[in-house]
Amino acid sequence: MKYVSLGLRGLLTLAFVAAGGAKLVGVEMMVGTFDAIGVGQWFRYLTGALEFGAAILLWLPGRQVLAAALLGATMVGAVLAHLFILGPSAVPAVILGLICTAVIYLHRDQIADPLGRATA
Repeated sequence: MKYVSLGLRGLLTLAFVAAGGAKLVGVEMMVGTFDAIGVGQWFRYLTGALEFGAAILLWLPGRQVLAAALLGATMVGAVLAHLFILGPSAVPAVILGLICTAVIYLHRDQIADPLGRATA
């Protein structure tokens, strides 16, 4: 499972460093997308920083669940934006969200129970 985790985290890193970087540097398509969503360009910067930062966080020991959860949350937002505002296809966001879910599952031992003990 170690190599599966490495592969999935590698895919997520490539996808989110590219997507987050594109948002941060202001690639025209990203600017247009966030204009269409209507929440302002500040949200593009926030989303880009979150994606870029969480992609790096995937590689810090004990932080894979947190990173994958943050990236998965951005994919929930992306799916909703595609379904209700942007159109074409939410399939890439769904696939990335599923990969995030797999990483969370593979590293589920990092999730603490309410009493503060790690689960097995």
